[in-house]
Amino acid sequence: MTTQTLDGVTVTTQANVYFDGKCVSHGITLPDGTKKSVGVVLPATLTFNTGAPEMMECVGGSCEYKLAGSDQWIRSSAGEKFSVPGNSKFEIRASEPYHYICHFG
Repeated sequence: MTTQTLDGVTVTTQANVYFDGKCVSHGITLPDGTKKSVGVVLPATLTFNTGAPEMMECVGGSCEYKLAGSDQWIRSSAGEKFSVPGNSKFEIRASEPYHYICHFG
């Protein structure tokens, strides 16, 4: 298990639950105001819409993702990241729990 201590972080304790519980996350705000979410996608294929640009950082498990306008599925495993443009969407499919940090902006 990977653990990171972040001083001065605010955590939204009410979970964001999407797709009937197939994705659960918690929002965090860093001392400088930067917002992120930390969560898990359970085995499923899901489509997410973005407002702001997002960078998905895999901290455990793996997934495949497909960006809007692409037909190619790309694998992302622990230690890897992928970026999604703002005002777009992406598909993600996981065959195991995919643990992530979503960096906004």
